[in-house]
Amino acid sequence: MNLMDIEKQYTSGFYGKRDVVLVKGQNAHVWDVDGREYIDCVAGIGVANAGHSHPAIAAAIAEQAQTLMTCPELFYNNRRAELYQKLAEMTPEGIDRFFLCNSGTEAVEGAIKMARLSTGRQGIVAASNAFHGRTLGALTATYKKDYREPFGPLVPGFDRVPYNDVEALEAAVTGETAAVILEVVQGEGGIHPGDGDYIRAAREICNTQDALLILDEVQTGFGRTGRWFACQHHGVVPDLLTMGKAIAGGMPMGAVGIGSGVDGMKPGLHGSTFGGNPLACATSLAALEVYQSEQLQARATEMGEYFRERLEEINSPLIREVRGMGLMIGVEFKVRASKVVEGLIEHGVLTLTSGTTVMRLLPPLTIPREDIDTVIEALCDVLVQMENGSK
Repeated sequence: MNLMDIEKQYTSGFYGKRDVVLVKGQNAHVWDVDGREYIDCVAGIGVANAGHSHPAIAAAIAEQAQTLMTCPELFYNNRRAELYQKLAEMTPEGIDRFFLCNSGTEAVEGAIKMARLSTGRQGIVAASNAFHGRTLGALTATYKKDYREPFGPLVPGFDRVPYNDVEALEAAVTGETAAVILEVVQGEGGIHPGDGDYIRAAREICNTQDALLILDEVQTGFGRTGRWFACQHHGVVPDLLTMGKAIAGGMPMGAVGIGSGVDGMKPGLHGSTFGGNPLACATSLAALEVYQSEQLQARATEMGEYFRERLEEINSPLIREVRGMGLMIGVEFKVRASKVVEGLIEHGVLTLTSGTTVMRLLPPLTIPREDIDTVIEALCDVLVQMENGSK
């Protein structure tokens, strides 16, 4: 029985898998079990910002694994303290406390709980096309019905408004609203950047109604959009900032950044067995040092602009629009994006879908320019084949 057959026999059934068995990675390249090489524009769904198997991150994991792997927050810990301090330096000014957990969806759950605890209110306002995670609270804030409906009834008290619509948001936020939760760039919803005026208006609306602003930067955080956090493009500081994905360079980890206006946290009201464990903290510290020393936010800006320019040069009637911010790029097609994604696999390129017609590109921020050129060549070939096949 081969590896794919073993996974098919024992996996949960929740995942639709591509017929590729990946066993090795180096920077922006991965290899399958047969030794075939691919350019990886998935990067663990925006996780491997420093590329696969970065030596400094790998060394930190090995060293900490031989020192102390687990230490719950019943005790203080050196690596956790160092990470708290580093996060306070990197996050927007005003975010000065942190709750450490194991994933982005846990960070969203924690932020929702903190908002309700701090304000004494229940109402949460989310946006259409949003994706915030798959646990019950985060799932309730998530837009896609296919994700939500099988698990109802979900958490009460949630309202949803159109994204980038200031008037709709203003009408929805009342004296009963605990928090507004928004992505600065909608990832799963099709790579739609929030308008700067909209994000700033959300901050003002929350201020007016004494509600909290939660910005979900799980996918956009740590340099992906060309700033450490996408909200910094717009000069907005949230009350609660959710983080995950790239926070630890590949190690499972999440965090909530907490502003000074959030209170009510008392011992025992929330917690996590594995959150803030020394292994994850040491890995995160190494990853954040790499992001800074290799100036990856600037590189995301430079390579992102180049990638989008090359995509916009493609003369194909199948492309409707190219959009994004930094190295978070969406290509909207006039056909199903899954067909393009499947075709690119045959050309040695791995990409993602984002909705029905959008292909999402989330390569490592370290991707070389020549790899981008190779991706463009492969995409051109796939689109020409699709055009010819439709004639």
